[in-house]
Amino acid sequence: MRLRGPNQRLKPRPRQARRRGFTLLETALAMIIVMVGVVAMVEAHGSMMKANAWSSHEATATYLANEIRERMRPLPRHDPVSGLSLSSGGSGPPVVTGVGPETGETLPTDFDDVDDYDGATFGPGGTYDGPLDAFGRVIKDVDFNGVVRIDPATGLPMSLQGWSQQVVVQKVDAYDFASPRQWNATDAASGNFVGRTVGQFPLRVTVSVFYQEPLSTVAEKVTEVSWIVPAF
Repeated sequence: MRLRGPNQRLKPRPRQARRRGFTLLETALAMIIVMVGVVAMVEAHGSMMKANAWSSHEATATYLANEIRERMRPLPRHDPVSGLSLSSGGSGPPVVTGVGPETGETLPTDFDDVDDYDGATFGPGGTYDGPLDAFGRVIKDVDFNGVVRIDPATGLPMSLQGWSQQVVVQKVDAYDFASPRQWNATDAASGNFVGRTVGQFPLRVTVSVFYQEPLSTVAEKVTEVSWIVPAF
């Protein structure tokens, strides 16, 4: 038996550290942090998918607008035979004839001048089938394998679904292409200027491309392309 001196004290036994698990509060906080991270990842993925889809739509719309531009590029501004002409409007301003498709031009492949396209829409709900390519042909809808889709109701090939091309042709001022002029407008002679007849003005062509989602009731404008057809 070991004796204890007067100045010696018994040393307390070291306590064994108790094993401690997560508390309910710590578990809840960890779950919240994880959930916030998951939600952020899902939202980022959704935003990326939307951006990619819109980028794809923009590329398609630009292609469709340029197809109309290529289609119209070699055409004269007005009909090469009849051109534009003015007739008396009685007490009102003179009336212009020759704007739009001429007699017998019932299909886009019949259009032989730029002003024939004014007000035309190629696609669903438009004045003509479409959308059109640079050769005036309806662009077919294809699946991921490149096979043309067939309409089960008619058995005919389907056109590119949801897309349409809208064309506006405007007569513009010869010195300010941003200023539209009426189709019957002329410029009177003045000094050395011999004047400008009704058919001697530049034209501004604007092609707007729309896309309508499968479950949407409204077509959304995706892009718009404009160019000037000079008067020479």
